[in-house]
Amino acid sequence: MKSCIFCDIAEKKSPETVIEFENDELIIFKDIRPAAKHHFLAVPKVHYDSVKSLNKEEHLVLINNLETSLKDLLQSRGVDVNDALYGFHWPPFISVKHLHMHAMAPASEMTFMSRMVFRPNSLWFSTVDYVRNWLK
Repeated sequence: MKSCIFCDIAEKKSPETVIEFENDELIIFKDIRPAAKHHFLAVPKVHYDSVKSLNKEEHLVLINNLETSLKDLLQSRGVDVNDALYGFHWPPFISVKHLHMHAMAPASEMTFMSRMVFRPNSLWFSTVDYVRNWLK
C-alpha cells in the first residue's frame, strides 16, 4: 500500500506535525493551508479513504467523536464553536485520501475564496449534518 501522510502523522512518523489533541481513536492537528484563523483537522487513527468509505450507521459514532473533539479543542482556546464550520471534502475533491474532518473558525471571517472552497453542501464539501443524514 502506498504511504499515507495522515497515517504517518497518527503513527508519530511525522515529527514536524504538532499534535494538538490525541486519544485512542483520533488525532487533531493544524491544517497546513489554513482557511481561517483556527483551522484544524480531526483524523481517525484507523484508515478510511473518505466519507464514501463509511457505510454503516455505526460510523455515526466516529463522526460524532471527530466533531466533539474538534469543538472541545476550539472551546479550550476560547473560540466560539457556533461561528465555526465543520465538514468533509467529498471525493474526488480531497487532497489526502484519508478521512479527515475540518473545523474552521471564525467562519464569519473566512475569505471569499475560502468560503468557496469550503462551501457547505456543495459538490466538493459536506457539513457534518449532511454526512450524518447520508449515513442513516
